[in-house]
Amino acid sequence: MIRALAFALAISAAPVFAETVTIETYTGAVDVAIGPGKIAVLDIAALDTLDALGVKVDGVVAPLFVDYVADAVAGAENVGSLFEPDFEALAAGGYDLLIAGGRSSKVAPDLAKIAPTIDMTIWEDTVGQGLARLEAYGKIFGKEAEAAQLAQDFNETLTRTVASLEGEGGTLIVMTNGPKVSAYGSGGRFGWLHNALGLAEAITDVEQTTHGEAISFEFIRDTDPDVLVVIDRLAAIGRDGEGAKATLDNALVQETKAWRNGKVIYLDSAAIYIAGGGIQAMTLTLEQFIQTFAGG
Repeated sequence: MIRALAFALAISAAPVFAETVTIETYTGAVDVAIGPGKIAVLDIAALDTLDALGVKVDGVVAPLFVDYVADAVAGAENVGSLFEPDFEALAAGGYDLLIAGGRSSKVAPDLAKIAPTIDMTIWEDTVGQGLARLEAYGKIFGKEAEAAQLAQDFNETLTRTVASLEGEGGTLIVMTNGPKVSAYGSGGRFGWLHNALGLAEAITDVEQTTHGEAISFEFIRDTDPDVLVVIDRLAAIGRDGEGAKATLDNALVQETKAWRNGKVIYLDSAAIYIAGGGIQAMTLTLEQFIQTFAGG
């Protein structure tokens, strides 16, 4: 009787191993426990997609820069910033899963010492990796049907966007930072706008770098794009300073076909610059193109 009782107690005290699923992360395939009880998110693109799936988070970085994720972070603990996680808060928080990516990617190995961590950076292939992250979150949080529907909706919107842009001619993507302007090519940070949307480059020898190539207003005039896509960095990060519309409203830029024909599009900068690759951010960007070039 005593032996039987001891055996029963031993069985009840044995650890219960959570069911896991294998997902693709930025650093390769990883096994993750399904349905983690408490999660902290240190990447806005990840937060964007989790919000779309209806997943609430328990810890989050601040500031968020995008306001449409408010529901997902209601009541969440502050665990630092995008660049500087609060390791003490994370260690004391008892988190079951930490989701890093993008600006927090470099500290993912340090975060893994605190709790299971996945690096969900979206970089080389914004659309492909963004949809892969959506699928992975669906598997982790038991939201596979919701993820599949979001992917289908996005692909339908992408098809409509490509159709609305057919024949629009050469496109130049620029980012303003106060009075400074940089250009981005198809291999740069915002290259998915060329590659996924079928937008031809107005000039092909733009430096293909993360931070773009510093350019002048004369460069924009001489390139003479049919379409000018504009991202305002100061607006994206909530900083005061000269906005993109004021920066580009000058005689040189006004000589371009894009300006004369009303083909200058100012994107929601926080969505593409901060939450790039999030399913909501990508969809918002596509809808802006549709509204501009298809009239709704």
